[in-house]
Amino acid sequence: MRTSDVYLNGLGVFLPQTVTVEQAVQRGLYPQAEIEAHNLGGAAVAGMISAPEMALAAAQEAFKRCGQRPEETDLILYADSWHQGPDGWQPQFFVQRNLGCDKALGIEIRQGCNGMFGALEMAASYLRAVPERQTALLVASDNFGTPLIDRWRTGAGFVLGDAACAVLLGKEPGFAQLLSVCSATVPEAEEVHRSGEALFPPGCLVGRDLDFAARGDSFNAKAMAETGSTAVWDRVYQTVPEVVGRNLAEAGITIDDVTRIAIMNFSREIIEHRYLAMLGLPLSRSTWDFGRTVGHIGASDQIVSLDHLLNVGELGAGDHVLLFGLGPGMTASSAVIKILHRPSWLG
Repeated sequence: MRTSDVYLNGLGVFLPQTVTVEQAVQRGLYPQAEIEAHNLGGAAVAGMISAPEMALAAAQEAFKRCGQRPEETDLILYADSWHQGPDGWQPQFFVQRNLGCDKALGIEIRQGCNGMFGALEMAASYLRAVPERQTALLVASDNFGTPLIDRWRTGAGFVLGDAACAVLLGKEPGFAQLLSVCSATVPEAEEVHRSGEALFPPGCLVGRDLDFAARGDSFNAKAMAETGSTAVWDRVYQTVPEVVGRNLAEAGITIDDVTRIAIMNFSREIIEHRYLAMLGLPLSRSTWDFGRTVGHIGASDQIVSLDHLLNVGELGAGDHVLLFGLGPGMTASSAVIKILHRPSWLG
């Protein structure tokens, strides 16, 4: 979807202190062998700070940085991957109440770690639909420090970190322009993230741990037994260059014009050999070196990395940033952002 009439006006991030993989090994949380295998550095750990509180802090920073008023917000989209608070309650209204965004429509997005891409598409469409709508607040937040999930062992090639991010989108020009957002789903792969478990009752209600590695193994074993192959993965990986190619074409650039790519915070072999290789990009143009230090922070990976690139001065006017994510569904998503000028809050 072409979105060149939509701009980024503000960014906010809440990133707690990290626990290194060496510290995790010393505490018996992370296998020593995994350090050499995946070259991950650590995970951000929020302790007892709830995900909605982190989301609120990130949103407050976004408003403070750009000087916009929360009460002028037309839409709040809250993306998350893990439990946010009491059952039957939704976190976007906590953010809305504490910010004073009384006129905004608040919606929770449950799209896993690709939630911010869905939020970008929905927000752009919502703002365009009515001329009077001007501003959307997008937040993502997760705290994985709970029972029923082990941040250090729940999946192959990543550890889970806690964080929150916020993006203020608007029709008025900001420091960056959202040129295009694209997504595609491979629905035949939806079982990857649930294989081996019953749909009902939900695992969290019967005390069953979330184990993506076990579910992936179950899916592959079942596919081999039924069809003699795991060809569905070929379709998933074919979707990656298709989505990115469409995204770049809509943005009016080529892969050679991409200054940096902000991607999922996974292990080096996954990012470099599975994704960057098929896009023709070197590891040095990715955000992997930063992402490996904070862990896979749910739907916040790409926006927190974008904020990092801006803060350390690695992006300037005219640069293009490619955001890419692969999430449950399986869903491949991509967005192109053009930096127009240095954000005002950076001086």
